[in-house]
Amino acid sequence: MKILVCISKSPDTTSKIAFTDGNTKFDENGVQYIVNPYEEWYSLVRALELKETLGGNVTIITVGSAGDEAVIRKALAIGADDAVRIDAEATDAYFTATQIAAYAKSNSFDIILTGKETINYNGSQVGGMIAEELDMPFISLATKLDLNGSTATLEKEIVGGVQVVEVATPFVASCAKGMAEQRIPNMRGIMAARTKPLTVVPAIGADLYTAFTSYSMPAPKTACKMIDPENMDELVSLLHNEAKVI
Repeated sequence: MKILVCISKSPDTTSKIAFTDGNTKFDENGVQYIVNPYEEWYSLVRALELKETLGGNVTIITVGSAGDEAVIRKALAIGADDAVRIDAEATDAYFTATQIAAYAKSNSFDIILTGKETINYNGSQVGGMIAEELDMPFISLATKLDLNGSTATLEKEIVGGVQVVEVATPFVASCAKGMAEQRIPNMRGIMAARTKPLTVVPAIGADLYTAFTSYSMPAPKTACKMIDPENMDELVSLLHNEAKVI
């Protein structure tokens, strides 16, 4: 069983976010990067659980520069067997998916897992694009994954219930909350990660179809209005005229 887990870097949620060059670029000064939580906590850990139960190999892959290798080593410390870094900046979802799909096509993986989205861009695009490039089935937002031979059973939440899907390997799935429980790297894993194989491969030619033109910060929160609990008329008026929720 060969499993490929796609990972990416995201700013730590405690990082102060700012933009430069007239709000056209993200300011990376002083930003601490982490493994995107949806990939670290759910897709990677579930892949490791499957390997521990059924045997096999878990490879992590990312599109990024040499500066991303600290994030890659963190994922290796959690338990992945080896890593691949495609040497390019992940500036566009299609470009990123094309790079990963090209590597996967030449290495014949049984399962390819992504997080449901990244916490910095919330695009939810890469998994579906990888599946399309490889002509594989795609199950999005999966919350459970079990494997019986070459048949996988996945669950995903839908409006009003849970949908159960069966699919034969190979396939691509994006993982959401519920897929697995977070693992904290132990000292043994951290030490072992230093010597695990990290292969750097060149990017293939691929088009960029999107570009970021500007960023903006959300509007600052307004002060809290205190209303006398006896003054229901004022509360109703504010909800109707200002909040516009009634």
